[in-house]
Amino acid sequence: MIHTRRSYAGMCVAPHHLAAEAGRDVLKAGGNAVEAMVAAAAAIAVVYPHMNALGGDGFWLIHEPGKVPVAIDACGPAAGLATPAFYEGYTSIPERGPLAALTMGGTVGGWQEALEVARCWGSPMPLPDLLAEAIRHGRDGVAVSRSQHQLTAKHQAALCQSPGFAEAFLIDGRLPEIGERLRQPRLAETLALLGHTGLEDFYRGELAAGMARDLEALGSPLRLADFKTYHAQRVTPLEVELDQATLYNLPAPTQGVAALMILALYERLKVTEGESVAHLHGLIEATKRAFLLRDRHVTDPGRLGVSLQDLLDEETLAREASKIDPHKALPWPHEPEPGDTIWMGTLDSEGRAVSFIQSIYWEFGSGVVLPESGVLWQNRGISFSLDPDALRGLGPGRKPFHTLNPALARFQDGRTLVYGTMGGEGQPQTQAAVFSRYAFHGMPLQEAISAPRWLLGRTWGENSTNLKLESRIPAQRIEALQALGHDVEVLPEAFSDTMGHAGGIVHHPDGLMEGAHDPRSDGGAAAV
Repeated sequence: MIHTRRSYAGMCVAPHHLAAEAGRDVLKAGGNAVEAMVAAAAAIAVVYPHMNALGGDGFWLIHEPGKVPVAIDACGPAAGLATPAFYEGYTSIPERGPLAALTMGGTVGGWQEALEVARCWGSPMPLPDLLAEAIRHGRDGVAVSRSQHQLTAKHQAALCQSPGFAEAFLIDGRLPEIGERLRQPRLAETLALLGHTGLEDFYRGELAAGMARDLEALGSPLRLADFKTYHAQRVTPLEVELDQATLYNLPAPTQGVAALMILALYERLKVTEGESVAHLHGLIEATKRAFLLRDRHVTDPGRLGVSLQDLLDEETLAREASKIDPHKALPWPHEPEPGDTIWMGTLDSEGRAVSFIQSIYWEFGSGVVLPESGVLWQNRGISFSLDPDALRGLGPGRKPFHTLNPALARFQDGRTLVYGTMGGEGQPQTQAAVFSRYAFHGMPLQEAISAPRWLLGRTWGENSTNLKLESRIPAQRIEALQALGHDVEVLPEAFSDTMGHAGGIVHHPDGLMEGAHDPRSDGGAAAV
């Protein structure tokens, strides 16, 4: 049984306990929520490498009491050489290897921009202090998690074709066992260098030059010019107002609009009983409506044909809600988007909070580990089409479609909630499950995260689009969903990785903090 963590002094939630503890220790030392998140983000890149890395992307929502939330887009665009012509002879972009490493890694730039946001909050902590735990874990090694072991085993044959993967993530050429020590000394030295020279070095210093040389030599289209021109961006978050709270999420190229729309549509269905057939059916059908609009419109921010905020206006929401049949499931031929990620949250004693997500797309991303730096590179760019006229067609400088979307809610009664999950297509669905249980149906936050979940779409490594349910969902409810027309598959696990690794922190008006993490992960909620 996982119990809610409570505190008045600070909280960090992460899908690996060492990352949660790294953030907690920064809060304990007097750091703020952003500084704690940078420490946790660096640590999780070392201790959970199958889910995220320095060569990936990130997105931030930063809450400061009394102010509009700050959103940071730390998504790297496609390389200047990344054109369909570069992939001549291919019908699609290769999923692994150097050709899959075609977008800039934006996450370190996001750390840098977030620290800039927090600069006005007081005396900043030294960067080496924020990176210290990540460096220590890289040098001394960490115990391989169950999740890392299982996913390495599942994809070992394909990943070992990528340069540098076996040297970095196998031990003497074999699969590391659960609990076995894995060291990443090159990555530790890269983090130590960043602590000494500053995060800018990742894009416009000697580190950048070395990574660019390695990427070019291996066959990636990324070049030093792509590093030099990259900067994370502050953007205006999307928002939607519900009866109890205003919800915030990230704009394009993320699916944040879908996460907000699902909950706004569900509220309009006026379901009164949580964990009922009406609850699950309503959220599943709202997901379908939101995904159809998402896939019609969301792409690189410079290529949007509509305002995504306009998709959240009353007229659109009322129209889409009216299309949901409470007695029948919409047929679902939708093609799902995969993706594996981490979500983390921090909250400091001043009530400042961060909802953060960091990813390399598929498990271990491209699989490419750069020889000089030990940095693992993402494969987010494989979501591009080689048809340049397609909605998500490949082109230099274009940002790829992102499943990533950290969430933030401000309640009318003064509560603040940061929450999110990993899991590709499952991210907005799990957000909807957690928020609806907590806010609409009165379930405690930890119970809302632990309760049995569902996923409309793919499981890891598969592309089926049916409705997958954890085995703890009662048989009577499953049968009722089937009777409504849902194509149901009951997974054998009671707590399935397929359903993502969720977490959340709520800040109450009296200062009480409650942190909850997912029993499906290796995580923790660490309190000061």
